[in-house]
Amino acid sequence: MPGDSPTAAVLIIGDEILSGRTRDTNLNTIARFLAALGIDVLEARTVGDRANQIVEALNALRAAHDYVFTTGGIGPTHDDITADCVAEAFGVPLPEHPDAVAILEARYGDDFNAARRRLARVPEGGSLIANPVTDAPGFQIDNVFVMAGVPKIMTAMLEDVAPRLRTGAVTHARTLRVSGVGEGTVAEVLGPFADRHRDLSVGSYPFGHGSDGEVGTNLVIRGKNADAVAAALAELWKALAEAGIAARPVTD
Repeated sequence: MPGDSPTAAVLIIGDEILSGRTRDTNLNTIARFLAALGIDVLEARTVGDRANQIVEALNALRAAHDYVFTTGGIGPTHDDITADCVAEAFGVPLPEHPDAVAILEARYGDDFNAARRRLARVPEGGSLIANPVTDAPGFQIDNVFVMAGVPKIMTAMLEDVAPRLRTGAVTHARTLRVSGVGEGTVAEVLGPFADRHRDLSVGSYPFGHGSDGEVGTNLVIRGKNADAVAAALAELWKALAEAGIAARPVTD
C-alpha cells in the first residue's frame, strides 16, 4: 500500500515481557495513537534487558523508519539500561540533564538519592518528554522517543510527543464479515481481487473455534483514500455474492 505517510517502529524492552510475567499493552496503544496521526507502524520488536540486543535493534529500526518508540527500562534500578543503550547507539555521552534534575529534586526533595538521579540521565543532545504522572521524564534524541514501560505513564507521555511528529494521511479500513465460511472458501475470490487492487491492503482474518461460537472470516480492506476503499468493498461484496458466499459489512 504505497504512500508518503511517515513510518514508525516500536521497540519493547524488558525481560518481564519475554518471560510472560508482564503482558505488553503498549504496542497496541502506540499503534492506535500513531494511526490517528496518519503514521504507519511497520515493525515492532521485543528484546530483553541485554545491552547488545537493545543497541542492535535500535540502530536497525532508527535507520529504517521515520520514528522509533521505545518502552521500558528507564527506571532507577540496575537493570534499567535503556538510556545507557540509547547513548551507546548514538555514540554520545550520558550526562544528567539539568532540567530533569530540577524536576526530580522538586518531586523528591531530601529523598532524591543516587538511584533516583539515574532518572535524570539523558543522552547528550536529547530533549525531555514530560511525564505528568510521576514527573520522571522520558526523552527524545533525533527520531527516537524513549518512554516508560508502565502503560499509564507511557500513555501520558504521548501527549507531549504528538506535537513533535510529522503527520500523514490517515488509513481508512472497511470490513466484510463472512460467517460460516473459512479462509479456504473465500481465497479464490480474494486472491484475484487483491491482485486488482495492489494500491490497497487486503487482509483475511479468521475467527471462531468451530465448537462454541460463530466461525467465519473477516475481510479487511485498508487504504489512504476513503472513497477507493468504499468502492473496493462494494466490488468485493458483489464478487462474493456472485460466488455464492454471503457477507455483510461491519463497523471496525
